[in-house]
Amino acid sequence: MTATLFPQLSEEVFPAPIKSVEAGSAAERAGVRPGDQLLRVNGQSVTDVLAYRHLLSQGKAALEISRPAAVPFFATPQDHHTIKMGEAAHTFFFEVEWEDPGLEFEEVLFDGIKKCANKCDFCYVHQMPRGFRKSLYIMDDDYRLSFLYGSFVTLTNLTEGDINRILDENLSPLYVSVHSSNQALRQDMMKWWKLKVKDQQATQITGMIERLSSIDLYTQIVLLPQRNDGENFDETLEYLTSRPNVISAAVVPIGLTDHRKNLPDVRTFNKEEAKDVIKRANIWRKKLLDERGTRFIFPSDEFYLLAGEPLPTEEEYEGFPMLENGVGMIRDFLTEGMPALPERLLAPKKVILGTGLLFAESLDLAVEPLRAIEGLEIEVRAIENQTFGKVTTVAGLLTGRCFRAAVKTGEADLLIVPPTTLRYGTELMIDNTSLSELAHTLGMPVKSGGSTLGELARVILGDVVSSGPQFGMSAHAVKENSKIDGSSQA
Repeated sequence: MTATLFPQLSEEVFPAPIKSVEAGSAAERAGVRPGDQLLRVNGQSVTDVLAYRHLLSQGKAALEISRPAAVPFFATPQDHHTIKMGEAAHTFFFEVEWEDPGLEFEEVLFDGIKKCANKCDFCYVHQMPRGFRKSLYIMDDDYRLSFLYGSFVTLTNLTEGDINRILDENLSPLYVSVHSSNQALRQDMMKWWKLKVKDQQATQITGMIERLSSIDLYTQIVLLPQRNDGENFDETLEYLTSRPNVISAAVVPIGLTDHRKNLPDVRTFNKEEAKDVIKRANIWRKKLLDERGTRFIFPSDEFYLLAGEPLPTEEEYEGFPMLENGVGMIRDFLTEGMPALPERLLAPKKVILGTGLLFAESLDLAVEPLRAIEGLEIEVRAIENQTFGKVTTVAGLLTGRCFRAAVKTGEADLLIVPPTTLRYGTELMIDNTSLSELAHTLGMPVKSGGSTLGELARVILGDVVSSGPQFGMSAHAVKENSKIDGSSQA
């Protein structure tokens, strides 16, 4: 038995439930089964899949596995994989060397989600109405989810150990919410809790960007009218564009709901203010394209719609790196044009396309070619948000309640809802209304629209089922299942 098989064990353990075991893998040969738990690797507790992979990358790894006492233990050691019963009957070890053990875990974070240390004036969680699933109220700010899924983090809750880990393991890229390079202004907007900040240096955004100089950073600026826009916006852009490790900056307006009790008095952008944001961004975009070969700054769709300005071309979005942040979603939707359309339908059909107030006009223009099909009646219906309030105009935050209020029972042959209203991998909306439930209530088929204009047309004509939003696993999907451990809160 090798000495490395039973090293000095760490005291704190974060059991990681195993979801599946790859057929023919080292873990399967060692007798590991779904439902078992990983306890330690080389005697060290493992906080997440990133730490797990990092430990495996060192070559030789002894994995400590536990099994619920009610499940019989069977182990069939083969080849070079060493197995030995631990002190308790439900714990065993196996060893691999330069080989993936073949484990898939129920969660990517074993120690819980790291929570936010801020109380931002524009925090959407603080504006949420009551009654939704718990995951929507989790104020996550976890750099590991930023690396894995591209969620934005503020960095204010990092410890010295976190910073060193990011650098040592090269967790690049990260997605960072900057908002302002002016430290006093940023603090006034974000209002971090002193007791939740573990390292005051982590709140210094310019210092953090410079310390993380080896890490590529995709940044975000949430703009508030008459706060960090105007000259402050220019100042922030000047700083970000001076840093070689900052790859781009997404610019989004503050998002509001009608549920802002006991919160600072803030408002949305008006048309002239939105125009000013676009004008300033365009000056920088032209300059940076000439100097760096990238436009660098990408305002969200809302700014163009609010300003009444034309959307940038597909080329100007440079591959849509900030799509999930609402940057370029409309242009991406329009990239695939209409397929070949029939002249007429075999049977008349009325279709309602439900969407948010912000996108309704653009969608109405985009589907105009469908109105030439004989027998097809298309209505784009701007749905007022009954859940978050009139001020919330984006399509992705519409709920079952909104559609029930805006669509009469049996008034169409088909209702199509935006795919962005659905939770990833499901047919459930934010308020847990399913498409089948909505169809039963309204007495008509309800389908998810396409992620492109071409796919939407095919869904309307009945040729395909929507593929849903073109986003992968998200940080929110992790929040759906993950525990929050107090030791991980910042």
